[in-house]
Amino acid sequence: MIKKILSITVCVITLSLNSLFGQNSDYDKILGQEQELNAITTSVPFLMIAPDSRSGAMGDAGVALSPNGYSQHWNSSKLAFIEKSAGATISYTPWLKELVDDMSLAYVTGYYKLDKLQTIGGGLRYFSMGNIIFTDGNGDVIGNYAPNEFAVDGSYNRKLSDQFALGILGRFIYSNLTGGQGYEGSKAGTSVAIDINGFYTNKMELAGYEGNWAAGFNVSNIGAKLGYSEDTKNFIPTNLRIGGAMTLDLDSYNSITATMDINKLLIPTPPIHGVDSVTGEEIFLAGKDSDVGITQGIIQSFYDAPRGFEEEMEELSYAIGVEYWYAKQFAVRAGYFYEHQNKGNRKYFTAGVGLKMNVFGLDFSYLIPAGNFTNSPLSNTWRFSLIFDLDDFNNQ
Repeated sequence: MIKKILSITVCVITLSLNSLFGQNSDYDKILGQEQELNAITTSVPFLMIAPDSRSGAMGDAGVALSPNGYSQHWNSSKLAFIEKSAGATISYTPWLKELVDDMSLAYVTGYYKLDKLQTIGGGLRYFSMGNIIFTDGNGDVIGNYAPNEFAVDGSYNRKLSDQFALGILGRFIYSNLTGGQGYEGSKAGTSVAIDINGFYTNKMELAGYEGNWAAGFNVSNIGAKLGYSEDTKNFIPTNLRIGGAMTLDLDSYNSITATMDINKLLIPTPPIHGVDSVTGEEIFLAGKDSDVGITQGIIQSFYDAPRGFEEEMEELSYAIGVEYWYAKQFAVRAGYFYEHQNKGNRKYFTAGVGLKMNVFGLDFSYLIPAGNFTNSPLSNTWRFSLIFDLDDFNNQ
């Protein structure tokens, strides 16, 4: 029973992030027969959940958007271009609201400009999985526990020119799924990781309108494998995110932004296993061995898909979004997220609004599943996030 509960707990979290799963229905091209799911699984998938409502309303795109406190998650190097000297953010996301009422993600960040070139940032992400009743093999209750995970990070970000900045972020990750309740050999998993990112922005003019364009990249969660026993450890969700954004000022009151992100997990794709008919030993029928080190795993992730280049392209996901601001006080946002049907099949529209007051900003977002993707953990859920500008607070 304990093993079953643990398995269900892990599956609920992992399946809710379908981007970490692959599905290959075309292996008959290789083997002449249908194959089951070919999933790219990782530990601590909560690190990939979009924490803020601005990007959450723009299809989960954010690597090249204008900087704010939530840049700590999307691309910390953007903090080097932030105009305020200090600020803080807080967000709350209910999770699997249609099934349970005690799962959620909370996220808090802060930043401080050391000078015109340097900015530091910090963040805390906490994921609660609600309460679980543990029983023994006879079904008798042996205890309760609320599984939880969190990550603490800090970043240093510096301008290298008036248009370009680089950032580096360090992260400590903690995950405890059982609390030592009855499952022999189970323990809390820990890991450390870094993000390496960059951001470029410059002025532009298009069709007589002035504005700016930007490009960014973030290689996140480069770090040690994490496991809940001595025997098994899995990759954490190392991810490459690249994207661009363009903002046009239509007049002194109206502006519009369009943005797009492309994501790829830098995790080895599981190979197809078979059994040698002569020796009876397990062999690889297609793909490459996924039991490799961190560096090899990142490199290998670009060429190890069993169906070759076609499957590698399927492992890319896309996020696009638009944002309209009126008088820099009221925003309307919309977006779309696309993931190939063989790699999770997440497809959804997003929408939201934002309000900027003197001291703080308030954002809301809502997700609308599309196509066959109808079981999103964020279906029928309003998300909100707050941004505090300490400069404006001191002025008030």
